[in-house]
Amino acid sequence: MSISLLQPVIDDCGLNITHYEAVGGGDINRCYCLFGTQTKYFLKVNNAFSYPKMFEQEAVGLNALRNNCKLFVPEVIRCGLVYEQQYLLLEWIVAGTPAANFWQDFGAELALLHQLPQDYFGWKEHNYIGSLVQKNAIYPSWNSFYPECRIMPLVKKLFDTGVFTKQDVVVAELFCKQVEQLFPQEPPALLHGDLWGGNCMVSANGSAAFFDPAVYYGHREMDIGMTKLFGGFDPGFYHAYNEVYPLENNWQQRLPFTQLYPVLVHALLFDGHYVQTARSIIRSLQ
Repeated sequence: MSISLLQPVIDDCGLNITHYEAVGGGDINRCYCLFGTQTKYFLKVNNAFSYPKMFEQEAVGLNALRNNCKLFVPEVIRCGLVYEQQYLLLEWIVAGTPAANFWQDFGAELALLHQLPQDYFGWKEHNYIGSLVQKNAIYPSWNSFYPECRIMPLVKKLFDTGVFTKQDVVVAELFCKQVEQLFPQEPPALLHGDLWGGNCMVSANGSAAFFDPAVYYGHREMDIGMTKLFGGFDPGFYHAYNEVYPLENNWQQRLPFTQLYPVLVHALLFDGHYVQTARSIIRSLQ
């Protein structure tokens, strides 16, 4: 393709680009591979008014992960605004073949990331998970943050749109009162926040790369639950994670409770069977 349609963004980046190609990169963004004279870049573009500060917050999340773990996280080259378009320019991730210890190293490095001490649960600013605003604030405990910033805001949105009934809201409130008993008491961890198979890949050196985060400081089992939501990662991933930072007993039984948040997100975005799955989880403790 010619560069004319993206020229204002390319000019703002100060790049010498010969051409570009549209590539996959999510449901809501326009994504491109930009070809320079010696390198490639990954560019995401979206309307600045439809999703305010989306890329700005994504850049913050990517930098937080990049600065705190050894997994490959693409470098944020530039984040900007041109007319009504926001954009995020990232290092291009060259795909490779998985090393023999790919899953073991992935699990171990995630465990090391989760072990890093953090001061609170939450995040200082709202950010995004998919196209939804992810509510954030600073909390001293998981049993207050999880209900107030993750579960109930989405339950109330589902009620407002007519998907959930008043009884669903009441049951969700009862579920939230039991969070302290459901989760083991652990310190906050820096989470990727949306760690499923579509947000990670094999990098050029055979190790894991991950991207498209929805970061916050939360209970580490949230990342583990997300990896299990759509089929799960290789068993070696979980074995290596547990070797480095053992999960508390019965973590498998807690998976539905960690997955409730992303299931609610999917219920809002896609409806369908996710609505009934969310209902089943919040009613499972009755």
